[in-house]
Amino acid sequence: MWVMFLSTHESTRAPAGVLLAVLLTGQTMASMDGSIVTVALPSIQRDLGASGAALQLIVSGYLLTLGVLIVTGARLGDLLGHRRAFLVGLAGFTGASLLCGLAPTAPMLVVARVGQAAAAALMIPQVFSLIQLRFAGLALRRAIGLYSTVLALGVAIGQIIGGLVVGADLFGLSWRPAFLINVPVGGMLTIAGMRWLPWAERTARRFDLTGVGLLTVAMAALVTPLVFGRQYGWQLWTWLSLLTGAGLLAVFKRFERLVADRGGLPLLDLDVLRPRGVKPGLVACLLVMGCYTAFLFAFTLHLQEHLGFGPFGAGLAFVPYASGFAALSLTWTRLPDRVQTALPVVGPLLFATIAVIMAEVFADGWTPGPLAPLLFAAGVGHAAGYSPLIAQLSAVVGHERASALSALNSTGPMLASVMAIAGLGSLYLAAGLTWTLAAIAALLLGGAASAGFARHSLTGSSALQARPRPSDVAR
Repeated sequence: MWVMFLSTHESTRAPAGVLLAVLLTGQTMASMDGSIVTVALPSIQRDLGASGAALQLIVSGYLLTLGVLIVTGARLGDLLGHRRAFLVGLAGFTGASLLCGLAPTAPMLVVARVGQAAAAALMIPQVFSLIQLRFAGLALRRAIGLYSTVLALGVAIGQIIGGLVVGADLFGLSWRPAFLINVPVGGMLTIAGMRWLPWAERTARRFDLTGVGLLTVAMAALVTPLVFGRQYGWQLWTWLSLLTGAGLLAVFKRFERLVADRGGLPLLDLDVLRPRGVKPGLVACLLVMGCYTAFLFAFTLHLQEHLGFGPFGAGLAFVPYASGFAALSLTWTRLPDRVQTALPVVGPLLFATIAVIMAEVFADGWTPGPLAPLLFAAGVGHAAGYSPLIAQLSAVVGHERASALSALNSTGPMLASVMAIAGLGSLYLAAGLTWTLAAIAALLLGGAASAGFARHSLTGSSALQARPRPSDVAR
């Protein structure tokens, strides 16, 4: 009955700001929940008597489920309609958050977290799809700038809010408000969404169940060892699982091509990768997002383990970074077109330079003076390397493959983040912050090179031109 109500309630034309507010608030909730629980783990352990394995599942179960299901969630948007899929996912996420906040035992909390992730996997891809479908030209680029800010900074914001909420011990509930805060926000957002979200026509009538099965097993085989490998010392099963996952992805790719060649509707439209510049552009985005995650992980641990910061203080230390990212994301559309096309190359180079400088700063000892401006500049470099490039790729791909690009843009950064923590996180634990920052700088140089290839291919395309639509927002 609830799903039917979500699907039949009439919506009215939404102002651009209201439409973005609804979509991006939902994205923020899902992005924050990956990290907000981290700060609450000690309280959860004391309150529920959770074991170390249970704590790991509370954190990693969310990420694992999200990684396995997010591409399927994107395709369900085509099948159900993006509006309906977003609202159903949002309602499920809100309900699962309530279950998390009321969970009496650790196993029930783990199950509720998996439910949260499954609902988020349906909701998240619709955000980018609706932005691509309902905005055009300058409005599209500005919307993507805001979307990128939420996507990139949700982890840091979650850590700050988590530290604040748990530390306040609201109503004597300890860690529970970290989840319960989603309930009133999600409820109001659902009501707003039913009123303001535009209808999006269903573009799929069939569902590729074989593709779903192949991709689900492949992603589970890939993500599971990346999440748990370091904890279990990278035993043989982790490497076998990675190889199996890679092999199944190759089988999935071949199967999807066969489905398309026979006139069927594949789970993931791989033709999204055909336009020149899309592949190197996505690679550049993945490298930048992965390096950001590794930077956040290593720097946060260094602040807490070596410099005496608490979780909340470590989160606040990233405010200059967030400010730099937001400043560039919200203003790059006002720059000349030639500058906009250069930003995806210049951004990773700037980020890499800051990483090298910070490596030298921490190698010589703790000097807090230059930290804030360095973090601000790193945030600017991160934004320059991500937001403009995603906008260019979105324009090149076009509306007909919006869901496929959304699936790749949702799955890619998540996988890059998991791989970054597995690889560069292990490097930090073994060799410290200086070597980790040096590795991040090297990878960012690769990101700049990949963005350069994409820029060359995209030059002269319609990536920075307005699309021929009657308006910039929803009909």
